[in-house]
Amino acid sequence: MDYQAVFADAVRKVRAEGRYRVFADLARQVGRFPYALHRVPGRPPREVVVWCSNDYLGMGQSPLLLEAAKAALAEYGAGAGGTRNISGTTHLHVLLERELAGLHGKEAALVFTSGYVANEAAISTVARLLPGCLILSDALNHASMIHGVRSGGCEKAVFRHNDLDHLEDLLRRQPFERPKLIAFESVYSMDGDFGPIREVCGLARRYGAMTYLDEVHAVGMYGPHGAGVAERDAAMAEVDIVQGTLAKAFGCMGGYIAASSALIDAVRSYAPGFIFTTSLPPAVTGAALASVRHLRASGAERAAQQERAATLKARLKAAGLPVMPSPSHIVPLLVGDPIACKAATDRLLERHGVYIQPINYPTVPKGTERLRLTPGPLHDDALMDRLVDALLDVWRALEIRHAA
Repeated sequence: MDYQAVFADAVRKVRAEGRYRVFADLARQVGRFPYALHRVPGRPPREVVVWCSNDYLGMGQSPLLLEAAKAALAEYGAGAGGTRNISGTTHLHVLLERELAGLHGKEAALVFTSGYVANEAAISTVARLLPGCLILSDALNHASMIHGVRSGGCEKAVFRHNDLDHLEDLLRRQPFERPKLIAFESVYSMDGDFGPIREVCGLARRYGAMTYLDEVHAVGMYGPHGAGVAERDAAMAEVDIVQGTLAKAFGCMGGYIAASSALIDAVRSYAPGFIFTTSLPPAVTGAALASVRHLRASGAERAAQQERAATLKARLKAAGLPVMPSPSHIVPLLVGDPIACKAATDRLLERHGVYIQPINYPTVPKGTERLRLTPGPLHDDALMDRLVDALLDVWRALEIRHAA
């Protein structure tokens, strides 16, 4: 077999569908975010404006976090030294897990190397530990949750996105005593809509199910202390397992779950994705701890980000651009074609110094390709004016459909 030809042909297929992804070589500039230097071989570095970062609040460049990372590096060294079970649990890891448990009002928390690993490891482990478990999964759940469901090896049922009637119908068909886990999200990051947390938890109580809530796009962003949409909706106590990330609003890296002490201890003891992975390095852990502590106490960053998102949505709509309805901080702009979507982002970068990554299938359904904008506290009015002008130029040049 010509192995390399197989790989090359697979890539050709992705290119033909217009969804081949190119990494942008960016160097974020501390103190200048959302500006970054874009490097292309053979050209001098060029300053661009980043409009698609998941560092929603700009915490990744916060002096508070940088100092915490430096202090941890100086005290603990560069690496954690092993898995959590074999010398990789520093005191910073213990403090961070206590802080996260307190943030979500749970007995305990467990930190993983990424949000993806947290979802895959936690969901699959809980499913394997519950005999005869049925997982009920929202149709738009993240790929990491879907992977966790598959890895669990148990029966699954997918309910239509945010469709409580469909979810109840699936629950009603099961014996009350059968173990059931409902997996859903608080903010669905491609459309920017919210999951009905209180209603799902009510159904879970009625039909004897546990709930698993992914809050990765909400932690740090919603609620009086940044615990997420469940906190905003006064529903934290009703959720059995909360999963979050340290890599978005908290500006660092890593994922975690928070739940009862018994559940956390079971996942810690049985999940291969936790047991056999080197723990987060001290600098990241120390910075994450500082970020969680700060955002628990400060609501200024959240308020500023919400204002910026609302302002950008209004400006895009006023310009006649097809901004998709979104009640959250996510600002999706519909293109509807993968090739046009890639061409739009290429033109934005080359001609206007605006960096936005195209969102194509399989991240979103075919025909709904889009730009996903994430304005933050540091995107001022002048940058928004520049963005709207650039988008209008691209829409005209590529003859992309405007809003109806």
